[in-house]
Amino acid sequence: KLTRAAKVLQSLTDQTPVFSKARYTVRTFSIRRNEKIAVHCTVRGDKAEEILERGLKVKEYELFKENFSATGNFGFGIDEHIDLGIKYDPSIGIYGMDFYAVMGRAGGQRVSKKKAKKAKIGASHKINKAETMKWFQQKYDGVLMTGKPKNKSQGRGGKKKKGRK
Repeated sequence: KLTRAAKVLQSLTDQTPVFSKARYTVRTFSIRRNEKIAVHCTVRGDKAEEILERGLKVKEYELFKENFSATGNFGFGIDEHIDLGIKYDPSIGIYGMDFYAVMGRAGGQRVSKKKAKKAKIGASHKINKAETMKWFQQKYDGVLMTGKPKNKSQGRGGKKKKGRK
């Protein structure tokens, strides 16, 4: 099943995706250690902007304020990859996917990552939540909604607790 999801990611990004492995066994989810559980791909530059644009078009350029992190990054999910304009293939099926955009300024992270003369990134050079939300509104004419994103898995099936009468 993950190999089919990898085909979807490869057709979207034109890169070979990477498989993520479980760090430890979780019996309730029937996941074993080192078992492949996810597939992801890092995209940068113009290609990343184009894919992000397609993902936001599916969301109709509407994001919740909770989609933005305190460090200025944001993410959202879509339910069906065919909404991105990828042709449906019955042998692959339909997959949902998450988008996560990590924001940074030019020259941003090298200072904290390099080996020699390592230093902290100054507060004025860091990006915060308000800046990213302003950028999203300006660049994509995005709409920021208040409230919390609705979890579609809640309210379906499951056992209902019965109280005593």
